[in-house]
Amino acid sequence: MDVRRADFAGSWYPAEASACEREIRRFLDDGQRSALAGAGFVGGIVPHAGWFYSGSIACNVIHALATKPVPEVIIIFGMHLHPNSDLYIMADGAWETPLGEIGIHSALAHRLLELFEFQVETGRRHHPDNTIELQLPFIKYFFPDVTILPIGAPPEARSLDVGRTAVDIARELGLRVKVIGSTDLTHYGPNYGFTAHGGGVEALDWVKNSNDNRIIDTIIAMDPKRVIDEALTHQNACCAGAAATTIAAAGRLGARQAQSLAYTTSYDKSPAESFVGYVGIVFG
Repeated sequence: MDVRRADFAGSWYPAEASACEREIRRFLDDGQRSALAGAGFVGGIVPHAGWFYSGSIACNVIHALATKPVPEVIIIFGMHLHPNSDLYIMADGAWETPLGEIGIHSALAHRLLELFEFQVETGRRHHPDNTIELQLPFIKYFFPDVTILPIGAPPEARSLDVGRTAVDIARELGLRVKVIGSTDLTHYGPNYGFTAHGGGVEALDWVKNSNDNRIIDTIIAMDPKRVIDEALTHQNACCAGAAATTIAAAGRLGARQAQSLAYTTSYDKSPAESFVGYVGIVFG
């Protein structure tokens, strides 16, 4: 089997299974979770910084999806892409995690390849991608028998078609499916070339209470086209295509509302001139 090795294990998150499991248990107990109304969540938005910064939010979103029906496949949308970027997919093999390999759902992938043009990644030929890889130990922990379909979704309308079509095909194949989209929010400060509101406390307040709030409210409104437009206009989501495609796919799965689980910034963990926002959202 063609196995994609974990590129970020041992740096962005632990390389050993026991250490991953300890971190996951700590994330579940660290108070990041809010009370979530309802059940049967079909999708979520997760951040993808190193686990030190945003692992708790991602872990708790994925844990919230561990309600019945338990999925047979999780479609994960991610990658740092721009308008006019190619679509990406891993269609065969497996992806390594410290907790064991996760298989790719090849039947679903190849049906999509009949309908859309993708750059096909393999275990040997791929772009290192933190947006999807950092979620995989959480998925393996909460869904030990699940398969995945990793898709790189640029911020364009065609990505929304891919998301909806993937759900339709999964249903034709009789699969129970849930969806995850990976994005961080505003990247602010000199490290990111974005200092429109100066620095210090005023800049942090603007990011938290204005710029990030704008994209969070747009995601919660579940309007995928507006999510793309908002992010491209205000630089408040680095993977808007992944977030928007997840909304489109979750809507196809019957989701009618979204809830914010938690929000934080890298500044809260490590104060600095440059910082990033993170949010966790679930759809049901």
